[in-house]
Amino acid sequence: MFKDRSYRQWIKNDDLVYFRVVEKETDLLISADKNLEKQARQAILNYRRDIESYIQSNKKFLTSLEPIDIIGDAPQIVKAMSAASEKAGVGPMASVAGAMAQTVGRFLLEFSAQIIVENGGDIFMKTSRPRTIGIYAGEKSPFTGKLALEIEPRDKEYGICTSSGTVSHSLSFGKADAVLIISNDAALSDAAATATGNIVKEASDIAAAIEFAKTIEGVSGILILIGDKLGSWGEIKLA
Repeated sequence: MFKDRSYRQWIKNDDLVYFRVVEKETDLLISADKNLEKQARQAILNYRRDIESYIQSNKKFLTSLEPIDIIGDAPQIVKAMSAASEKAGVGPMASVAGAMAQTVGRFLLEFSAQIIVENGGDIFMKTSRPRTIGIYAGEKSPFTGKLALEIEPRDKEYGICTSSGTVSHSLSFGKADAVLIISNDAALSDAAATATGNIVKEASDIAAAIEFAKTIEGVSGILILIGDKLGSWGEIKLA
């Protein structure tokens, strides 16, 4: 399915090498200390196989819009998706992009001290220097190209994920141009962004959506954009 990734032209990490790896629906842009395309591709294939095989034994994992019980000895990435969906109250596939970015990123940390994996607006990041992330909320948004997120280096990983009811083809019941969630877990951030985005139908919903997202264990930052209105909480530093 087509997904607008024009925002990738903004990416400039002068201290890192960046490369793209595509396997079926998975399309990752990765920044690392060196080119790890071969390792990344194998990781993607392995994790996709884990998800696809599990779905064969539990088809509800693919279609459910709410958390479901895990059957049997599930793979690591399936467990991560299930845990994220339980916390956010959405179906497990709501976290698949963040989970894929995270599991591939953690694997690549064996070969590179810094890793940034971007998967359709969902980011896994481990950085030792400050970074700036441009925020894309669609071509019609007054914030696109004018707003960025400042990220400070830390020992913990970042999961920075965005859901949209107006830009992406991903399922959303809301109409926010962008709902961005920060946590230490990209699968959780992805699921939480979806759940929070479902609440935002108009600008007056921003406050309630923020209050909801604050209740999700592990969420440390929230940014919501709809029309010309903005709301934020927590670990959000805008530039």
